[in-house]
Amino acid sequence: MEGGQARLRFTGHIAGAGTSGGTRLVLGRWMRSPHGPFADVMVQRPDGHRILLAPDAWVTEFVAATYSFDEVLEVPVQVQVPDAGAAAGSRWHVTAGPLTWAFEVGGRMPLGHVLRAVPGPVGRSLTMARITDRVARWAMPGVRTLGSAGNDRLEWYAARDLHRITASTATWAGEDLGRLADLDPPAEFGFSSTPRHPSLTTLTSTVRLPR
Repeated sequence: MEGGQARLRFTGHIAGAGTSGGTRLVLGRWMRSPHGPFADVMVQRPDGHRILLAPDAWVTEFVAATYSFDEVLEVPVQVQVPDAGAAAGSRWHVTAGPLTWAFEVGGRMPLGHVLRAVPGPVGRSLTMARITDRVARWAMPGVRTLGSAGNDRLEWYAARDLHRITASTATWAGEDLGRLADLDPPAEFGFSSTPRHPSLTTLTSTVRLPR
């Protein structure tokens, strides 16, 4: 609570990847949150249809009030992560209702080295988010670090690391979605897309509630 406004913090990872078939996938895996550990997946189909795959009512309500979707499915969401976590060479496996997705984490991107040098408390601040938002707009079109979370709420991202995704396979209801591709066009769930090139970001997301 600060200045009479509550802040909700979510610490974990966001993975974003496109497919050659035109589907765009965004995974949120949160190890620490007001709801405890959970994961959710946002899917945008080639025709633009946006789907939220959420594990329970709390996640469904919160995420659907924060971002924009055409359809919401409450389904078990499981993410298997090796002990190496976000390190290069680790392979993640995601199952969420009709979606199965496996991807391999590659090397740290140049921006990842810069992000790791920023002290945690500084990086999580709203002031830093205002600064990095300007940089993100210029360096990674479509990416924002600060914006509206809907319902008069403000959200900002504090990225701590950034790795490439170098391999990915995904199916939807048994249908192969195609080989790994850029998120082109960008995913359209909220004020920001994930980077155009497939990537895994380590971050803290803060949502400031209205007074």
